[in-house]
Amino acid sequence: MSPLLSIVLPVHGVERYLPQCLESLVAASAAPGEVELIAVDDLSPDGCGAILDAHAAQDERLRVLHLTENQGLGGARTAGLAEATGRYVWFVDSDDWLPPGTLDAVLAELRTERDAEHPADVLLTDFLHVYQDGGTEPNPWRHLLTGSPLVEGCTLAEHPALLTAVMAVWNKVFRRDYLLDLDVAFGRGYYEDISVTYPALLAAGRLRYLDRPCYAYRRGRPGAITNTASPKHADAFAQYDAIFAFLDRHPEVGPALRTLVFERTVKQAVTVYDTPGLVPVGMRAEFFQRITGHFRRHRPAGYRFPGGVRGLQYRLVARGARRSYAELRRTGQLPRTVRRSTRAVAPAVRKAVRGSARFTAYNTFRRLPLDENLAVYAAYWHRGYACNPAAIYRKARELAPQIRGVWVVEDRARAATLPPDVPYVLLNSPAYLRAMATAKYFVNNVNFPHTMVKRPGSVHLQTQHGTPLKTMGMDLKEFPVAADGMDFERLLEAVSRWDYLVSSNPHTSEQFARAFPGGYEMLDTGYPRNDRLALATPEECAALREGLGIEPGSTAVLYAPTHREAQGGYVPLADLRELAQRLGPGFTLLVRTHYFHDGGVGDLTAGPQDARVLDVSDHPMVEDLFLASDVLVTDYSSMMFDYAVLDRPIALFTPDWDEYRRVRGVYFDLMAEPPGAVATDQDQLAEALLAGDPEPAARAAFRKRFCPWDDGGAAERVVRRVFPVRG
Repeated sequence: MSPLLSIVLPVHGVERYLPQCLESLVAASAAPGEVELIAVDDLSPDGCGAILDAHAAQDERLRVLHLTENQGLGGARTAGLAEATGRYVWFVDSDDWLPPGTLDAVLAELRTERDAEHPADVLLTDFLHVYQDGGTEPNPWRHLLTGSPLVEGCTLAEHPALLTAVMAVWNKVFRRDYLLDLDVAFGRGYYEDISVTYPALLAAGRLRYLDRPCYAYRRGRPGAITNTASPKHADAFAQYDAIFAFLDRHPEVGPALRTLVFERTVKQAVTVYDTPGLVPVGMRAEFFQRITGHFRRHRPAGYRFPGGVRGLQYRLVARGARRSYAELRRTGQLPRTVRRSTRAVAPAVRKAVRGSARFTAYNTFRRLPLDENLAVYAAYWHRGYACNPAAIYRKARELAPQIRGVWVVEDRARAATLPPDVPYVLLNSPAYLRAMATAKYFVNNVNFPHTMVKRPGSVHLQTQHGTPLKTMGMDLKEFPVAADGMDFERLLEAVSRWDYLVSSNPHTSEQFARAFPGGYEMLDTGYPRNDRLALATPEECAALREGLGIEPGSTAVLYAPTHREAQGGYVPLADLRELAQRLGPGFTLLVRTHYFHDGGVGDLTAGPQDARVLDVSDHPMVEDLFLASDVLVTDYSSMMFDYAVLDRPIALFTPDWDEYRRVRGVYFDLMAEPPGAVATDQDQLAEALLAGDPEPAARAAFRKRFCPWDDGGAAERVVRRVFPVRG
């Protein structure tokens, strides 16, 4: 009778780790002959062969193959698979190990699958990352698996988010006949397993997930490919070609999954290229060309670039614009919005390349002494005069007039939006370089470019720009889709420059302290930008309404959905035309897209008996819109925390809460503690707005928790702590 499970163990140069691995392959519940172990000694240069032979003498389950020529991981696995006879096969790496009880748990699942009408083709398992110091980290992609359809069994098309999880072979147990029938093979060199795992997941009639940590994956050991500079990183492209050759043979997989595979492979290649110390300096140009070739060769028909920074990166990759890509990466000035064509990208690219000499000038300016009375301000990646930095700037001019403030803006169009008495410098200009090199104070609601050095004696004030509902900073390590390739080491480097971090409320202080670990001082002051909301007068609100063209007596509804990761910047979950029809002529809809989005909101024409619809996405000050409106409709935007200062109705339109929470991660259950009415469909939203103020008690509780410091004095508290105030 054939075994239920074959474990294939490729072995090479892991003498230090092999005993722990072998000792972990035990199963108290296994019947005789139910498990076979096939170890492949891949001409190991150390004592691994002898260790295997000694172990085989004590364990009748273990057979050892001694290869006479080194084959690499892929070849060793292929040799082991050829000898396997089990119904299922599991490829375990010999420098890793299985936690206690793992094999019993896996065998129990496989016995169930063996007797099922439609047995799983692949059983995926949970796993742990284990570091050199003994520390562990849970599977970063676990949230994509736990509670998903995979627990009961499904296809990849029914849960495509699986494609964003790890594509390694070691946490997947394959039905052996299914794997052999796929006509795929492990590659040679690095990334050898993806030419098997992608096809196996794409073609499976049924995938299952075992929600138990069944594998301890050793991270950071010397010699691991994630720590090694080598030309072999280019081996990935042969594996990509093999994956797309499989897709060409299987058109039934469909264009949607093909596009996801394409984006995942491009993202992996770009990540390898961007990660310091992987691609040798002498082959970086060739490697980038290989990425471009891969993009052009396998780009799906009708492919649309993703939104945000990633979309711009892909456009430059598609054009083969390595110098422009490198310059944009180096300066940290990647635009935050989607450009609609290559022609639209080109001016920004050319501008960055022309400025290659500016770092020489910057380093020259750094030889000058610090200007004790100069403060540099910026907001939202140099988009203009806004948010907490603007409020701090105004108050500093009043309380510390000896401090000269200068704003950084990305171009003259942005400069034109500044108040007429606000000094500015253009990004990357000589004046900018001098200010960045010599200023004593730096105030921003995002990070300044990492290429700008923090000089001894300078003071960095980080204000951030919202109370966190969604996970932030280092907490995103557990949400890789939302993190979208975030460089966490670079983030920690940026945080190390902060001297002060402004907090909007106690909740924010608690979450930021963990999400942004560092030695800065947390300023429990409230958000300076909300001072204006706390101190607003009816006359100011009326003037703003008139300026926006809101008719007297009209109920102004501000609709402002937030950014969705992997979906571009603006997702119009509400049908605005239908909502305008339902609300009628007594309402005005003010529609504001997220600042990551550049594409407008489309045709908002409304009939004579409908609510009037205005696109206010380009209005420079969101606080104006808060004060002019009567009610806010949002989903998960931090606007709700600011708007609550006004004590006006807030309605949440959240048809995708479960997905958003799973993909982005959240710090509390918004559905259990909302600031007002919650709607999950269009009818509920319209009814809530027509009802006027249906949830005042919910708003009161929300304000008590999130607005305790909003008394109109936050900016003054910040300025008095950070700047030398006279009197």
